[in-house]
Amino acid sequence: MTIKRMDNVGIVVEDLDAAIEFYTELGLELEGRAPIEGAWADGVTGLRDMRVEMAMMRTPDGHSRLELSRFLAPPVVADHRNAPVNALGYLRVMFTVEDVDDTLARLRKRGATLVGEVVRYQDVYRLCYIRGPDGLLIGLAQELGRKA
Repeated sequence: MTIKRMDNVGIVVEDLDAAIEFYTELGLELEGRAPIEGAWADGVTGLRDMRVEMAMMRTPDGHSRLELSRFLAPPVVADHRNAPVNALGYLRVMFTVEDVDDTLARLRKRGATLVGEVVRYQDVYRLCYIRGPDGLLIGLAQELGRKA
């Protein structure tokens, strides 16, 4: 049996409104926003009395989503925001953008900081990592035309 698709990546944030604004500036669309709680939520997460504010962000092509969650209860117990690139576990989300320089300029106005530098990988991509809302690591990739 094979998987059908990857539905979304979940990210826990401190400020849901700021995260929505940031990812909207990046080009994602707010698909919906809702409170999440109840027996089903407790059951699937294993957390008792869980209460979350959640927003689902969709990429323009409609194929990928980010689920942004702000925990109201129980309190957040760990902080991985400043983990280096070689830390174990889920690390970053990578987005393909039309223009890395333009995207960086727009996201810097929303608090993004460049982690290293913008680099070129052969004639395929221009790439960089940034720290976005709450210090989360985000990759940006601009596809380059291959030379004949």
